[in-house]
Amino acid sequence: MIKPRTVGIVGMGHVGAHVANSLLLQGLADELYLCDIDSVKSASETQDLRDSLQFCPYNTKIIDCQDRYEELAGCDVIVNAAGKVSLAAGNRDGELFFTTDACRTFANRIVDAGFDGIWVSISNPCDVVCTEFWHLTGYDPSRIIGSGTGLDSARLRSQISLACNLDPKSINAYMIGEHGASMLAAWKSASISGKPLAQLADEEPERFAFDLAEMEDKARQGGYVTFAGKQCTEYAVANAAVRVVAAVLHDEHAVMGASTLMTGQYGEEGIFTSLPCIIGRNGVERVMELDLSQAELEAFHASCQHIRDNISRLTWW
Repeated sequence: MIKPRTVGIVGMGHVGAHVANSLLLQGLADELYLCDIDSVKSASETQDLRDSLQFCPYNTKIIDCQDRYEELAGCDVIVNAAGKVSLAAGNRDGELFFTTDACRTFANRIVDAGFDGIWVSISNPCDVVCTEFWHLTGYDPSRIIGSGTGLDSARLRSQISLACNLDPKSINAYMIGEHGASMLAAWKSASISGKPLAQLADEEPERFAFDLAEMEDKARQGGYVTFAGKQCTEYAVANAAVRVVAAVLHDEHAVMGASTLMTGQYGEEGIFTSLPCIIGRNGVERVMELDLSQAELEAFHASCQHIRDNISRLTWW
């Protein structure tokens, strides 16, 4: 008997709705379970998505669960997109109390109902929310994946591609650390076609010797360029999350930037933050440590400390 691929989404705002739409357009889910505390919003998104099915590659069963979170317990993957984007107008830390309060309303309800799939969390501050999920539920941390700097790595590759006129998928470069202002580019490990970016800059400076600090800042601030004109980000972050979902559903063993529990990498442990991860059916299979310069290593530790500082602001810790 063929088992349907089931995906749940908690939070049907800008990002959650685009996650659902991307899943349908890519034909990734056989069943889609949608949750939102606003029952009118949940019903309207369900209706709109159902009406679009004839334009999608495959039919999908779409279930409006509203705040009946237990109905997601049988899902293979649940995407946490609960948030309030207006609070992030200044920085991603602005949603700290809202999103951690939100996850306390549904995380245990879903786990206690028997959920044993993979959590993919988008809500900001991403690394704190993932750490909170782990502490709240005692869930296997390798099965909690934050979208993290998967999106920021895409932004970095996009900027590099514009500078040197290459397909961004041909560029191997990562933003690491917090999905927030303290993230950093791992330039020492950046490469194109197996050649370090630094070597290419020496060989062909007119094409590859761009300002690294400027490029890193554009990747770091890319979300706020988007936010300035539309008061949200939606397409890229939704597709970043769906890319993780696809890697899980297809057991891809794909390498991508994602937030995961540190268990001694670079001497860090006990918090979630982003490094390249191998992701498949069972979640994060392995965390890849990059060759970092001393300056990059120090910036990574500072980024981890910022996550800890945010966690310490939560009164129940």
